[in-house]
This record gives sequence, C-alpha cells and structure tokens, in this order.
Amino acid sequence: MQITFDNFRYVKYFFAIIAAGIVALSVYFTDSLATEMAEEEHQRIELWADATRLLLNDISGSDFNFILKVLEDNNTIPVMIAGMDDEVITYRNIEIKGSDTLAFLQKKLADLKTVHPPIEMQLDVDFYQYLYYDDSILLKKLAYYPFVQGGIIIVFFCVLFFFFASAKKSEQNRVWVGLSKETAHQLGTPISSLMAWMEIIKGGSMPEEMIPEMEKDVNRLQVIAERFSKIGSKPELTPTLLKEVVDNTLSYMQKRTSSRIVITSVYETDEPIYVDMNPPLFAWVLENLCKNAIDAIGKEGSITAYVSLENDNRVCIDVHDTGKGIPKSKYKTVFNPGYTTKKRGWGLGLSLVKRIVEEYHHGKIYVKKSEIGKGTVFRILLDRGETKG
Repeated sequence: MQITFDNFRYVKYFFAIIAAGIVALSVYFTDSLATEMAEEEHQRIELWADATRLLLNDISGSDFNFILKVLEDNNTIPVMIAGMDDEVITYRNIEIKGSDTLAFLQKKLADLKTVHPPIEMQLDVDFYQYLYYDDSILLKKLAYYPFVQGGIIIVFFCVLFFFFASAKKSEQNRVWVGLSKETAHQLGTPISSLMAWMEIIKGGSMPEEMIPEMEKDVNRLQVIAERFSKIGSKPELTPTLLKEVVDNTLSYMQKRTSSRIVITSVYETDEPIYVDMNPPLFAWVLENLCKNAIDAIGKEGSITAYVSLENDNRVCIDVHDTGKGIPKSKYKTVFNPGYTTKKRGWGLGLSLVKRIVEEYHHGKIYVKKSEIGKGTVFRILLDRGETKG
C-alpha cells in the first residue's frame, strides 16, 4: 500500500494495532515460557535438595556418584542452605561482593526468603535445614524480554511515524505547489485572450464579436476563482441538471482540442437527471478527465461520456477514451498527488478529481477498466438528487 495524504491516518492506526499485537503476543508467549522454566527450575532445586539430604544423612545404598553429579550440575540457579537459626551453612552460584562475607550472606539470605518459599530438609527427628533459591539469570532475562522487545517496537514505531509524518508534510507541499501551478495554468488562457483584446482596443478597432468573447473570458476567470475558493472548504451543493453540466463542459473542451479528437456524450435515458452538486467543481472534474484523456490519446481518437442510471438512486458517468491505457497495477496510484506520466506535469489533476467527487460530492470514482494501447474507462458514481419541479 502506498502512503498518501488521504490514507495516512489509516496507516498510522494499522501500524499501531500491529505493534500492540506483537507486544501482546510476545508478553503472552514469554510469560508462558517463563512459567514453564520456573517450574522446571523448581523441580531441579527439589532434586538438588533431595541429593543434599541423602549426602548429609549418609543413607546406605545411595549412589553417591549420582548424588554428586546432581549437585555439580547446578551451575545456574543461586542456592543457599541455612540452619534453623538462619546461620548460613553452604551456598552455590552466589558471587560474594564486599569484604564482609558473613554480612553479605546474611543479607542475601534475607533477599532469597522473599523470592521463593524455602524447601525443608529433615536431617533428624528435630533437626532441619532449609534450602533457599533464586531464579537463574536466564529466567530473569526472559522475564524482562517482553518489555525490552516492547521498547524496541515503540522506538521503531516512533521512527516510522516520524517518517510518515515527513512524507505527509512533503505530500502537502507537493499539493500546494501543484495548486499554484494549476492556478497559473487555468488563468493563463483567459488572461492571454484578454490581453489580445486589449491590444485590439489600443489599435482603435472594435469588432462586434469582441464584447461577447471578452465576456466569456471574464466569466471563465470567475469560474476559476470560484473553483479555487472552494478548495479546502465545504462547497454548497444544489440540485443541478446533469446534462447541462456535462454537455457544457465537453463542448468547452472540444473547442480547445484538436478536431482530430472527438469529444461526445451519450445518455441512456431521455429522463432529466438531477444531481446535488457544485457545478463549477464538478465541471472541473470532467475537464481534468478530458485533459488526461487528451494527453493519453495523442494525435487522434475519441472521448465519450456515457451517462446512465445504475438504479433509482445512483447515477453513473463512464468517461471512455481511446488513449494508451493504464497498467492494472496503477489503477489506484493514478489518484495519488504527484503521480504523472508527463515529463513536465505535476500530477495533481486526478488527485483533485478524487477529492472533489468523494469528499465534496460523497460519490465514488475509480478506473473501471483499461487496456494498454486501447483506452481507459473512468467511472463516476453519484447519488441522484430530487427532480426540480
């Protein structure tokens, strides 16, 4: 999945859930393993206590070689044997620290009493010794392992979050740069036209067709200003006759396109279809789809908008072109900001199209189908509005 401005928050939640799941599973399995190891160590200490008791009691028939091997095999578990009045008799796997050995052993004995209950060893009728033991170093490390792993995962997640946040900021910057370039591009044509009309006026000639054409350019500037003013804010949607918006936009694009590229519309029904929309913004959607199609077609081809009713409440607009097509792996990528196949493009058109359709008009747009060398079909689905009347 590619990380984009629109799906960033979902990716963030996805990784948070994954991290939490890893930590939870790690804690569960490590705790289970630690419990099994603790039980095994307890059994080893019980065996060690029995071997010690047999050795001290000098019971006849005992296999002293086996007893000594049991005692010597304990190289990991700290143990200490104390008498009935807490005097330390012997110990194993305990490193003496400091110069006062007796004081250290008494303190260590007090510590061991808090770790596990002592194992009682009866040596005579009224004579007992007690074996105290601690967890092995390996078991202690295992107990801390989930927390260490959790810390590593948290650090990794923080780094990942920082990376995605940087990517998000970079993508936002690309959007703003793209918007500024798109503004300049949109304003360029009517401004150039008005400048030409100004030169004609300066020359002293005033053709009759000049004023209507100037009005068209001024109206175009108003439409562009209205479009950009609505980006980032919630536009007002009004019941609009879909045929008027589609036909006017396609007619506008046909006048500004080579005659070798034919742009038409086909309607499945003669019934008037109204849609709650913002006409300037939705016309921008169709313009961008046509511009992309024109770039994909090249010198000669066709663009056709098929309008139909998917059901009583859904309107379907399929924009067909005879261009070079889109690879199936790029069906979703083409809507990402910055994606473009043009050497001098900024890849914002289809990103704006998706936002206008899905966020502002609560519809859906996607690549319905595409064949390399044959063309592409973009499908727009919109909720049908109430018929005026």
